[in-house]
Amino acid sequence: MHKELIGSRTPYSLTQEKPWKLYWFLKFPTYLCTLMKEIILDKATEMFLNLGFKSVTMDDLANEVGISKKTIYNHYENKTKLVQECTNQLFHKISVGIEAICAIGKNPIEELYDIKKFVIVNLKDEKSSPQYQLEKYYPKISSQLKAKQHALMQKCTINNLERGVKMGLYMEDLNIPFVSRIYIAGISSIQDPEIFPQELFSFGRLQSYFLEYHLRSITTPMGKKILNQIIYSDQF
Repeated sequence: MHKELIGSRTPYSLTQEKPWKLYWFLKFPTYLCTLMKEIILDKATEMFLNLGFKSVTMDDLANEVGISKKTIYNHYENKTKLVQECTNQLFHKISVGIEAICAIGKNPIEELYDIKKFVIVNLKDEKSSPQYQLEKYYPKISSQLKAKQHALMQKCTINNLERGVKMGLYMEDLNIPFVSRIYIAGISSIQDPEIFPQELFSFGRLQSYFLEYHLRSITTPMGKKILNQIIYSDQF
């Protein structure tokens, strides 16, 4: 009788007395797999931004993470798939950050400077231009990314311009559809290393130059006063 009782309790103790043990026993391999995939993705994104999409090989990535190249291919079919995932993750991170900044409700001039700082931090003030490398070596991915970037920037820029006009910081007769497109086109153009070589213009400095150029052309005297205060404070 005693042995029967013990035998009848064995499966009960595994599945009912301590179900969390069985759960983690079954889920742990899945968790490790997901964690490794995220580690590879994060490191690849960092390396692509710092060194360029073309120059970073799968061998380089494997050595940096401390795993075999086969392990990378277990999670990502090829380098193109990895580049796709990296660009998607980076776009999502930046778009969520920009939307969070816009939700704060600062005045439009401060908002643009906060967005600029956020983008610079997350693109790590790269020495090479990821956008133009992506366009050259992965044109399909670049095209898809540009479409998403344009939609996001158009929405944010128009909202910023409309609020600036209402608050009296931007000129009342501003042609918002035109100015928003000029601004977006300019943001894209300053990332072209053939027009703005890295040895003459750092990424962060270019962003500051262009933003000031954009704002000085559309601000009212009240807006210029705020702009000058921001520029002065950034210098110290």
